[in-house]
Amino acid sequence: MTLPQDHLERVYAGVIGKVVGVSLGRPFEGLPREAILSKLGYVRYYVNHKIDSPLFKSGSRPLIVTDDDVTCTFVMVRALEEHGMKANLSSEEIGKTWLNQTVENKSIFWWGGRGISTEHTAYLNLKAGIPAPKSGSIEQNGKIVAEQIGGEIFIDGFGLCCPGNPDLAAKLAKEAASVSHDGEAAYGAMSWAAMEAEAFNSKDVDHLIDTGLRFIPKDSDIARSTADVRQWAKIDGDWEKTLTRIQENYGMHIFKGACHVIPNHAIKILSLLYGGHSFDEGIHIIVTCGWDTDSNGGNMGALLGLMHGLDGFETGPDWRGPLADRAVNSSADGGYSINNCARIAYDLTNFGRQLAGESPLPPPRSGAQYHFSLPGSVQGFMQQNDDRPHGLVAVEQGQGPNGPALAIGLAGLSIANDPVEVMTDTFMSEEQLPIPSHYTLQASPLLYPGQKVKAVVTADATEDQTVKVTLRLKHYGDAKALVVVDGPSSALKPGASETLEWTIPDTLDHQPIYKIGLAISTPSAKRLKGTVWLDYLKWTGTPNTTFATPKKIAKSWPPPPDQPWRRAWIDSVDTFPSNFSNFVASKSYGEGGIFTGCRDWFDYKLTLSDLISNNEGPCGPCARYRGLRRWYGLLFQPGNKIALVKARDDERIELASKSLEWQVCNAIDVAIVAKGKKLQGYVGGQLVLEAEDGEYGSGGIGLIITNGSAMVKEFKVEPVEDGVKSHL
Repeated sequence: MTLPQDHLERVYAGVIGKVVGVSLGRPFEGLPREAILSKLGYVRYYVNHKIDSPLFKSGSRPLIVTDDDVTCTFVMVRALEEHGMKANLSSEEIGKTWLNQTVENKSIFWWGGRGISTEHTAYLNLKAGIPAPKSGSIEQNGKIVAEQIGGEIFIDGFGLCCPGNPDLAAKLAKEAASVSHDGEAAYGAMSWAAMEAEAFNSKDVDHLIDTGLRFIPKDSDIARSTADVRQWAKIDGDWEKTLTRIQENYGMHIFKGACHVIPNHAIKILSLLYGGHSFDEGIHIIVTCGWDTDSNGGNMGALLGLMHGLDGFETGPDWRGPLADRAVNSSADGGYSINNCARIAYDLTNFGRQLAGESPLPPPRSGAQYHFSLPGSVQGFMQQNDDRPHGLVAVEQGQGPNGPALAIGLAGLSIANDPVEVMTDTFMSEEQLPIPSHYTLQASPLLYPGQKVKAVVTADATEDQTVKVTLRLKHYGDAKALVVVDGPSSALKPGASETLEWTIPDTLDHQPIYKIGLAISTPSAKRLKGTVWLDYLKWTGTPNTTFATPKKIAKSWPPPPDQPWRRAWIDSVDTFPSNFSNFVASKSYGEGGIFTGCRDWFDYKLTLSDLISNNEGPCGPCARYRGLRRWYGLLFQPGNKIALVKARDDERIELASKSLEWQVCNAIDVAIVAKGKKLQGYVGGQLVLEAEDGEYGSGGIGLIITNGSAMVKEFKVEPVEDGVKSHL
């Protein structure tokens, strides 16, 4: 199948539309329409600043927050990455991705309890060994639980991966939805994904609806309600009149459960019929209708984004400015959590290309994390100084002297001003640090000491004076205070370009890096007007750093769970306190662990100093961590045994093992080395095991704990060279 010429940009528009829709509807999720109109009126723009949320401290009303609708959409589609870019991806395989990427009771889903939350119910089934699709079936869970809305609202990722191929989209959607849902919920997912796939080729509303109906039974409630809404819309000519009919005939009082698919699917069809000609109108109608406002807004935003492309965001309110490309996921793969729409769009586009038999796109700017190659894409870069005079700084994407770039427009900057900071997040914000009752953000920092940052900056030739540009990071310090660390700088003359390079120092007191970017200033009293272009910013290499408890933290009881250094670790354990001088974690039953790092860590040595296991294990370090059930580990095991183990979903494969006397509750230094396909295990400075396996080429680090507790003084990560000698 021929891919559309604007494939990448259309996917990007769909991703933006998804995040816009969720962010628009999230603050008033669950409010009935009457309450929405009473409190907010007809919703036509972001209202997060108008509504306090119990999830955040008083007065803090962020636009971008952790939400299951965004996370599940962009995480579970990565089953294609884990199990192969293939049209016959199965629900059983997607279910395995659920278990790999989901931190129980902490990430991705609404953990509302078995028989209440459909996703929680399905997760417990998967965990108990009931594979998909039985895990989500009516037979297993009952009709009410199985036909809630989740199968449809999390499906957009698969629609975005099937440009112009509604047959494949419906097939993959059925498999994905069936992990947790059945019946009408699966039909809703199939029809919506098919519409999204067809929207690459058409924005004719009736054609898209007909396309979606092709894949579901004609006598289903989804088909029947769709036919009724279409007929009512022709008669009424007024979306509010049609909404009243839906409320009377397909309302939430008729379909039981926490949030049923039928009422919500019906109002999405309504919104498409009345507002499908415009992103602004379609998104306004769907969130003003009520019920599951963030979920419905997300589905509608993704479809409208695909239909109208990036131009659809330019006719009305500034949807993209406040968003600034930002997106947040929360999964076991913490390096994918602090994210942006451009990065996600490239991933989904490449999934779609491979499904269509094409090669992935070459990474822009030789793999730069921030490349600004898509129209309007700022990838999270924003002005940091909120107290500046209005209009002094403008940040946008544009065409620079060297190609697409981030344009930092300066209007009146002088020596009297503090440096202009334009930065992007590499870790969670202070508002995201607290651990709420649900939708906890599980995330690892993106950038670490020892990695080499490179940025290319260019001064506009029309400027008439020199501008100073400095690489700057901010990391957390004591009491969550932000600490500024500056790297190299350059005095840019008009029209000049410079490459700034900086190896991040390991002097941050083991605290996570929160932001990276530029500080811009001028030594002149004369007002500077012009543009500084950031062509790209990237980092490469393996970290060279030690993870330990920060020296400058307050010890208290009970320990605050939201300390930044502690929140930089994904944890699938029961207890991980933050008031000890060592890392201490406990897993009451089964396998768990603590993990950090990213998939851009390739060859390295991980050393655990003074590892103490308080039971017979399995316990030990893991490398190339890519989720809770995919990693390489050097594990102490019962019966005085040690093994190099490969975790692959349900399997724990021994790559090499030997007898080794070791004692519970005795401290020992252990290390695992990953170099290419070669794995090595060291105990007490001595090489004890070697093996080869090439499936996981990169990933983070961690500590595996089983049925007990463990303690570690420090985790040290360092690059590994050919012929490296152990220095334990």
